[in-house]
Amino acid sequence: MNRLFHVPLSPFCRKVRLVLAEKKIEVELIEERYWERAADFLRRNPAGKLPILRFEGLTLCESQAICEFLEESFPNPALMPLGPAERAEVRRLVFWFDDKFHKEVTSNLLYERVNKKITGEGYPDSRNVKAGAQAIKFHLDYLGRLLEERRWLAGDSMTLADFAAAAHLSALDYISDVDWNRNANLREWYAKIKSRPAFRSLLADQVPGFPPPPHYADLDF
Repeated sequence: MNRLFHVPLSPFCRKVRLVLAEKKIEVELIEERYWERAADFLRRNPAGKLPILRFEGLTLCESQAICEFLEESFPNPALMPLGPAERAEVRRLVFWFDDKFHKEVTSNLLYERVNKKITGEGYPDSRNVKAGAQAIKFHLDYLGRLLEERRWLAGDSMTLADFAAAAHLSALDYISDVDWNRNANLREWYAKIKSRPAFRSLLADQVPGFPPPPHYADLDF
């Protein structure tokens, strides 16, 4: 059985889970306590990071490498456009979320409020939480502007860029840190992607000690 080693609220793990589900590739989900740095875990990925995909004898690490492997190995349904300029825009937006958004928002909100407690690293740093709460406003406004001119974030078709964005935003939505009333276009986009069958397992996630808000799994939020 193919296996994905993950943690439920990791946006990088969620991105891979969305791609697997969209392409209807079945895997067994194995939660990994990465902070304990078990020997088997470090053998799978010496970098000590998740996700890790064990797939048909291969051990694949780093979310973007995994997603592109899956896209090349299972091209239907396509999550990357055909044109080089369009593909570049998808990669730009994926990097936007996995680098800039992650540093400015996800790490300051999700990691401070949830990960520190789970891993026993102490209490949230209020300065980081405040910085994340301020930064997310800029990002939500930027995405809203993109969606004024585009059906999906990178263009007319749903792509890996949408899954990267949804992975981060859904993890933050689990802890009620996204103001969906800030932009109608963004809210409509999230409702559309949240309603896809690929999203079902994410909406069923439960993290002990952190119950999701009532709207989290509501498709008509």
